[in-house]
Amino acid sequence: MEQKKNQAWRYLVGFALAIIILIIAAFTTTPETVQKSAWSLVPPVIAIVLALFTKEVYSSLFVGIVAGALLYTGFNFEGTLTHTINDGFIAVLSDSYNMGILIFLVILGAIVSMMNKAGGSAAFGRWAAVHIKSRIGAQVATVILGILIFIDDYFNCLTVGSVMRPVTDKHNISRAKLAYLIDSTAAPICIIAPISSWAAAVAGYLEGEKTMSVFLRTIPFNYYALLTIVFMFAMIKTRSEYGPMKKHEANALKGDIYTTEDRPYASMEEVTPAPRGRVIDLVLPVVVLVICCVIGIIYTGGFFDGVGFFSAFENSDASLGLVYGSVIALIFTMIFYLARKVLSFEESMKSIPDGFKAMVPAILILTFAWTLKAMTDSLLAKDFVAGIIQGSAKGLTFFLPCIIFLIAVFLSFSTGTSWGTFGILIPIVVDAFQNLDPTLMIISMSACMAGAVCGDHCSPISDTTIMSSAGAQCNHVNHVSTQIPYAMTVAAISFAVYLFDGILMWAGIGDPVYAGLIFGVALTILLPVLLSRRASKKQAEEIPVNGEDSP
Repeated sequence: MEQKKNQAWRYLVGFALAIIILIIAAFTTTPETVQKSAWSLVPPVIAIVLALFTKEVYSSLFVGIVAGALLYTGFNFEGTLTHTINDGFIAVLSDSYNMGILIFLVILGAIVSMMNKAGGSAAFGRWAAVHIKSRIGAQVATVILGILIFIDDYFNCLTVGSVMRPVTDKHNISRAKLAYLIDSTAAPICIIAPISSWAAAVAGYLEGEKTMSVFLRTIPFNYYALLTIVFMFAMIKTRSEYGPMKKHEANALKGDIYTTEDRPYASMEEVTPAPRGRVIDLVLPVVVLVICCVIGIIYTGGFFDGVGFFSAFENSDASLGLVYGSVIALIFTMIFYLARKVLSFEESMKSIPDGFKAMVPAILILTFAWTLKAMTDSLLAKDFVAGIIQGSAKGLTFFLPCIIFLIAVFLSFSTGTSWGTFGILIPIVVDAFQNLDPTLMIISMSACMAGAVCGDHCSPISDTTIMSSAGAQCNHVNHVSTQIPYAMTVAAISFAVYLFDGILMWAGIGDPVYAGLIFGVALTILLPVLLSRRASKKQAEEIPVNGEDSP
């Protein structure tokens, strides 16, 4: 009862603050003054703060959407309604790229449902029980699988989640920790993988520099992505947790892998697997799905019309390619299970609506997040941030990467999109430095990419964050609140390394590539060790002496 009262107060206070902000805006702004101003960032900020404060995503996103429409129309009721529905929800759902992602989610959900019914996931769980015998092994296996599936972050999130959930559940790893491992091997891996939809997107923003060679040169300076991987292994090895994640992991060791009562995906687990299921029933469909998605992506880029492999990735439509690949993989999986006699045709058909049901939470949040982004775009928030960068670029020289990193984090966090951040900042960086200092241009591009991934990694309205929650079948707010302290730790280290690089270049000493990486890796490994020792010391101090209760 007390918990419900506290929740009610959270809602009341949170929405009251949002209303106060909008009332101030109503009396101090006009639609013209809102655009390209700090007010243009208010809608996503409202949505993010409400989501973290009330622990409820749908209403928070909706309030942010309405706030954006109110600011855009000058608080006109009719205009707000039409802008929200026509220019918001209907527009984002009419977009072919967005619709492709939703179709891909439904098909992938159907394939996962078929895997579960066929007994593939259960068989893999039995195999893992023999070969993966510790919590550390289960977490390392999750990270390695995430690294191997580097082709696309959407595909990564849902595939790794469906494969590793039975394994991590068996070893009492919290769903929040699984979601963090999935999310940390999605965008951070894709942004440093030359053959990925993300590499293609970045290459597409390089006007006059549209080559994979530039992307390859940015990889060693993409500190957030590289250090996130190091950080995960260091945290797993030292078994150190902090922040809200510590509570989730402590509860998981006691048998509660969820911690909170809200379990939006829990009903999906009540599936009786086929007794004839084998590991091949999980592995082969996943392998075929990976291969088909790669082929689908390069097909949309014209590979089979004579375009080169890298050029095909640069010019691909990742959304459409994933749909092509997943459809073929779905058909293959159905035929394969029929041939193996582990699943009937009728059971395969029932898996399609079951898969759709499993993805409803992710689809809803994605739709709200896309609509919020549309509201923010209509207020020209990107132009506001771009103006800040362009006005500062001339005087910051060697320390510009630090500033670009922070601005990219803020912009990506506020809008929930790293690709949009690339599109804003990378052309500005190239224009400012391609004829001035090529090395600084590469480092600044890397800082932009690293910051965008960091902000995307933390943002509750990011599609990758949303699908990581779906892949782990974890409460979305639990995932966000437990992940932010870890992501911010790596972000602080990354900022320090960019500052270190700036000092080296300003002083004209050392190679920023090797020196920066060594410095960053050392900090990333040392920090979990210190946190682990601090946690152990605190635990030792809490142990009663001579059997007496602690004071």
